[in-house]
Amino acid sequence: MSKPGVGRRGRNVGQYVASGDWSDYWSTRISRAEKGRIWVRGYPVEELIEHLTYTESAFLLVNGELPDEREAALFDLALRSGMDQEFVNSAACAARFTASAFPDSVVPGLASGMLATGSVTGSPQEPAEMLIEALGWKWTEAEAARKAVDIWLERRGSVPGLGHPIHKEAEPRAVTLRRLALARDGWRAHGRMLDAIEAEIAARKDRKIPINLAGAIGALLADLGFDPLAIGGLGALTYGMSLLAHVVEEIREGVPLRIIPRQLGARYAGPDERRLPPEWKKVRP
Repeated sequence: MSKPGVGRRGRNVGQYVASGDWSDYWSTRISRAEKGRIWVRGYPVEELIEHLTYTESAFLLVNGELPDEREAALFDLALRSGMDQEFVNSAACAARFTASAFPDSVVPGLASGMLATGSVTGSPQEPAEMLIEALGWKWTEAEAARKAVDIWLERRGSVPGLGHPIHKEAEPRAVTLRRLALARDGWRAHGRMLDAIEAEIAARKDRKIPINLAGAIGALLADLGFDPLAIGGLGALTYGMSLLAHVVEEIREGVPLRIIPRQLGARYAGPDERRLPPEWKKVRP
């Protein structure tokens, strides 16, 4: 099945080459700038800077419209939920490795951490895509949950948005986000579908595999109407401040040029020592 949001572009460079009309080749609905003036989503930038919070500005930039009070509170909840949890995140480790080799700026470390934020690390994009797809079937929650679990177990052997390497009963950040979202009328159709999928997995395996932070953020932002691509980016940004803290700490207090010694698990698993056959021992020019 196709993923939500894929294949919608409708434009290609060939049509511009064929027509010779490049008038809308570079176009954006996000902002406009002229001499001495800037508008963001149609609003004068000075008004936004003066009157909006960071969360409200971010919502407007990404979603295109100003949030109401409920939406702003829920979006802020999602953005502040990406709290750090030591080294239980490949993105933090990637960021610190890069920072240990490039201590002149935090930017390379931040970039490495962002690049290491994917479906395995804990991006909310796939959970959001799964939930949007499941709701699109227009079935009961239980029926859609069964189908979604079948699809994802067949597709990759696991269901996005569930499970955690150390939090086996409940992921503290996800539990808190869900509780606060429920209190703010923010855990709606996508959140309920994620609950149904969690229950379906528990029934099949006879044990709970809890909703993780990526799943909770994906459900919450999907309920707020964000595009799954934007949800993936927002997931990386929610953890961005944690990455920044890690990178600064690594540069100021860490170990230059980190390695993985045998004492920390590095192990060679290849062939024993061997020699080249005689026919390979040629003198190379």
